[in-house]
Amino acid sequence: MKQAQRHTAAPAAEGKSQLTALLLELFLGFLGVHRFYLGYTGRGILYIALLLTSWLIIPFFVLAVLTTIDLVLIITGDLKPKNGEYAKTFEDMGKNKKDKE
Repeated sequence: MKQAQRHTAAPAAEGKSQLTALLLELFLGFLGVHRFYLGYTGRGILYIALLLTSWLIIPFFVLAVLTTIDLVLIITGDLKPKNGEYAKTFEDMGKNKKDKE
């Protein structure tokens, strides 16, 4: 017999912060470092390949579009770590700030 599957919230990715992902994307997004940080190694390698071939103009524009999309996805919280949720989100940081006041 099949066991009933339990639907639980995705576990928080150990130590992954939404702010760290955002900062990595802002400063090193063209290298795909934020994708490696979030566990998407294949996508990170794609970013590096696009950067290495960006002298062909079209890969440069593709890379610019992808990094812009990733920026928006990280800010909105839609780009999550591969193995779960963020351990610390912007919402959590806002709550901690209010608790201190």
